[in-house]
Formats: sequence, C-alpha cells, structure tokens
Amino acid sequence: MAEEKELKNLVIQGAVYKTTYTKRFENRVKYVTPDPNELYSFIPGTIIDLFVKTKQKVKEGETLLLLEAMKMENQVRMPFDGEIVKIHVKKGEVIPNRHLMIEIKPTK
Repeated sequence: MAEEKELKNLVIQGAVYKTTYTKRFENRVKYVTPDPNELYSFIPGTIIDLFVKTKQKVKEGETLLLLEAMKMENQVRMPFDGEIVKIHVKKGEVIPNRHLMIEIKPTK
C-alpha cells in the first residue's frame, strides 16, 4: 500500500490550496527578506579599494568600495544617507557571491 502523505496548506496570492509537498520543497532554503542595512556582494570578486571607515557619515550615491569581478571594476555606492556601522572586507580580499561587505544605518 502506498504511504499516505499529509495534506498541507499552500497560499498563493491569498488563495489557500490543500496539497502535498515533495521532500525537495520541504527541505528548500527558506526565503529571508533582505536587510536594507547590510550590503552584500552581488558577484564574486576582489576588493580593489575601500573609500570609507567605520562611523563615517556617507551621502546617498557616494562610492563605498570598488569590487573587481570578471575584469571589470564595480562601484558599490551608498543606497541612502547614513553611517558606516561595520566593514567586513579589506583591500585585496577575494570574496564570494552574497558575502556581507558593509553594515550601514540611515541617519536622520
């Protein structure tokens, strides 16, 4: 006899469906809402230069660091007016994709 699976609720755009989940779906990496105060690398690369220090006030659009990836220099810019809380990278460091580079906080 086939093993009977438990029906679970699946919500899609407000509609609730009863269904069974595959093992792969149940074991997936759960989505976490990104923190806007943490800047992660968007591609693996090398930190070429840092232009900020901890506790420095920075304006929106200012360049924080240069990330070289695929023979291109990418400027990582401040998304809003704020202050540098912590820097997690150093010049010359090779970092992977989705690596936490800088923590920031908005200023009033």
